[in-house]
Order: sequence, then C-alpha cells, then structure tokens
Amino acid sequence: MASRWYVIHVYSGFEKKVAASIREQAEQKGLSDHFEEILVPTEEVVEVKRGAKVSSERKFFPGYVLIKMDMSDETWHLVKNTAKVTGFLGGRGVKPSPISDHEAARIMHQVQEGIERPKPSVTFEVGEQVRVCDGPFTSFNGLSRRWTKRRRGSRWQCRSSGVRPLWSWSIHKSRRYST
Repeated sequence: MASRWYVIHVYSGFEKKVAASIREQAEQKGLSDHFEEILVPTEEVVEVKRGAKVSSERKFFPGYVLIKMDMSDETWHLVKNTAKVTGFLGGRGVKPSPISDHEAARIMHQVQEGIERPKPSVTFEVGEQVRVCDGPFTSFNGLSRRWTKRRRGSRWQCRSSGVRPLWSWSIHKSRRYST
C-alpha cells in the first residue's frame, strides 16, 4: 500500500507533542514502518523586540499536523485515539481522505523556503511609538507621531502632535507584519 499525506486536527499548541506521541505509540505497537513522516509545518521568523533581533518559530497551520502514512484500521485507530487529537481533516464517516500530492509538495516547498530564508516580522504593541522612515508618509507634516487605539473599534490611528489625524492604518494588536 502506498503512503499518502493526511492532515489531522489537534489542540492548538500541542502539535509537536502529538507528533512525538504518535511516533512513540507507533514504535511501541510495531507500526512504525507504516508511518513514513510526521510533520508540523513551521518557519523561522526574525522579530525585533525592544530593539533586539529575536528568532522564533511560527507554525504555518496552527492546530494541524501532516502525516504521511499507510492508512489501515490499526494506523487510523492509533492516530484517532492519541491524546489531543480531535480527528482527521476531510472525508466522510470513518475513512479520511488524503490531500493531493501537489498540495503536499507545495507545503513541503513552503517549509523548506522558511528554513532557508528566515522572514522578518515586526510586532506593534499598544502605546508604542512608531517612526515612519520610508514610504509615502515619511515627510507627513514633519511632526512626531504616536499610534494609539481608538476607544471603539479595533483600528489604530496616527496622532500627530498638534494636528488632527488625516489618515489611519488598520493594525491589529497581535497581528505580525512581514517585510
């Protein structure tokens, strides 16, 4: 039987623990030859926090784990009965459907690209001052600007000293922006 890629849904934050648990259970039950690869798709991200560059790992698909395995009743039950696994993605009833080879290759390429070239990421915090150094707003009134959150709504606004804000950006509190 040929190995195919399947996607399982797990509790968010437990992806690596679930992958390790499936590997361990497969070895204990003698089914490790049915599991070719277990993958948690991640990429390396370089963030600037308080002036220092910090590298961290970001998951492409939080809450999901990819498994290349031979589907049988034993392997299906092993994965399905693993702690923190909510089930397989796709398919109806008891038989999950695998993802296409093209889609699996695209995900693998995305993971490989993330390993080779870490992406920079910038995180803004509430009350943090931001200086515009490049782009169309570099010389905007030449005054200091401060990004503040509106009282109602989730938009951030530029508050120039002494001048009413003429424009605003939709920057959400916890969203990361890659450059």
